[in-house]
Amino acid sequence: MIPLSAVILDSPVVRSWADRKRHIGDPAISETAKELSAKVETLETELEAVNRELLQLKEGQQFLQRLLEDPAAQRAAARIPKPPAA
Repeated sequence: MIPLSAVILDSPVVRSWADRKRHIGDPAISETAKELSAKVETLETELEAVNRELLQLKEGQQFLQRLLEDPAAQRAAARIPKPPAA
């Protein structure tokens, strides 16, 4: 039983939890946590913007793919007169 307790208490999770409990009142760590929180929020916002742009690109690519594969659209495009070469 004692060796099992020693292994559990020496685990990284328990050590991390103990370190966090020791530093609750430390203003430097609190400030670092606030900075990290702000950075994470900024990254999340930018990631959402990138995801929206990626979705728009996928929709545009699908639209172009449908135009290329649709024979009726190809015939309609072929009927459009070409401007005379100068």
